Amino acid sequence: MKSAHATLRGMGTFDSVNPARPGEVLGTRTLGGAAEVDAAVARAAAAQRAWAKVPAPARAEMIAATGEVLAARKAELAELVAREAGKVLVEANGDVQEAIDMGGFVAGLGRMPMGETVASELPNKMGYTTRHPVGVVGMITPWNFPVAIPSWKCFPALLAGNAVVLKPSEFAPLCAEAFVAACVDAGIPGDLLNIVHGARDAGAALAVHPGVGALSFTGSVPTGRLVAAAAAETGPRLVSLELGGKNAMVVMPDADLELVVDGAVWGAFGTAGQRCTSTSRLVIDRTVADRVTEQVAERAAGLRLGDPMDPATDVGPVITAESGRRITGMVEAALDEGAEVATGGALVEVDGCEGGTFMQPTVLRGVKPSHRIALDEVFGPVLSVIEVDGLDEAIDVVNSAEYGLSAAVYTSDIGVAMRAVDAIDTGIVYVNAPTIGAEIQLPFGGTKHTGNGFREAGTRGIEQFSQVKTVYIDYSGRLQRAQIDNRE
Repeated sequence: MKSAHATLRGMGTFDSVNPARPGEVLGTRTLGGAAEVDAAVARAAAAQRAWAKVPAPARAEMIAATGEVLAARKAELAELVAREAGKVLVEANGDVQEAIDMGGFVAGLGRMPMGETVASELPNKMGYTTRHPVGVVGMITPWNFPVAIPSWKCFPALLAGNAVVLKPSEFAPLCAEAFVAACVDAGIPGDLLNIVHGARDAGAALAVHPGVGALSFTGSVPTGRLVAAAAAETGPRLVSLELGGKNAMVVMPDADLELVVDGAVWGAFGTAGQRCTSTSRLVIDRTVADRVTEQVAERAAGLRLGDPMDPATDVGPVITAESGRRITGMVEAALDEGAEVATGGALVEVDGCEGGTFMQPTVLRGVKPSHRIALDEVFGPVLSVIEVDGLDEAIDVVNSAEYGLSAAVYTSDIGVAMRAVDAIDTGIVYVNAPTIGAEIQLPFGGTKHTGNGFREAGTRGIEQFSQVKTVYIDYSGRLQRAQIDNRE
């Protein structure tokens, strides 16, 4: 394995580098495998037994303290995110802020109900539910939100009383280490949070380890399917998947078109299009398509490519040279199917960023719903314009993709907006806002091939890391038979 971003050195180590300048090595780490996963799970399991006995409010206080440590280190962490993940500095700050916010939110859940009390059908009897930890949680996280996503997973898992073995992306190992260091410095016992670096070997070992009670994965659909299949085959465990997206922005003729252009540019080209929620399709009513497409293309052409650490940079690099080749290959295939380039479409060199892979913000017009570019996840700065006649056709186009993560509808008609909200088959729908911008206090996740039903963040985030226990207490002093003794 060799790429422009994570380079193997010999057999046992790899380099993490700056994707804007791959010759700049940020750190060298050891590749883990089955043995390292075994050791990490053993440490985690031993630490979890004591942690589970700590009252949830006390666990929450440590999570709150972690948020404070992250806040104190925000500037340095954001610089690390920019250098290791290639996110422009303003977005890198947002990545860290998301983790800070998640710390505060999850800490607040420590004093919230963890179950429900339900009336019994029999006298002198009560029933209620509680949530209990699963033990050790395995986590496989991506590079594109290298601080935020670990916080989405680790904080709820810790609050639930679990220990964690984290396998971060080999493209962002230092960010994961910095997040864990903040947790430990805030008082969370070190053995509760274990990192194993590596690629497929480490991830595969974690997915099937018998000591892992739950597995949380964020990444691509093909890898997610392999992880889920392996985890299911080797034993009962909770498996939560957060996979791809093919997110669409629906634009009706009565929409505020200036707002549409702002949303499309931010949604499609923020993070160089490398978000699972990035706006990939502009599904637009034919009557306003030309005007909006021209304006979006003009704005896209004016975006500045450059070093993410430069405040003047609008769009940073794509993560690897391999990613750049894949993206341009998808654009070329779209042109073969009849699409046209309104702007962009090529890889370019950027002064001062030798070896970095920079993809021009690209707008394709003439895309049909059946084109592969309209159905497959690009994960790059490419926006496909699909013209439709009316809301019903727009909804059909949105729902034609196998993914169901995020969608948006722009209209000034509340009736149209609500019809779209009801009919669009995605886990997240925005009205008059782009497909990116999820907030941590609401559930995050998708339908169809985007996930498997679990949600991250919000009050439901703890569900993937805990088991429900139902309790009945009969204080009648006699045998009572449900469904029998209260019926004639």
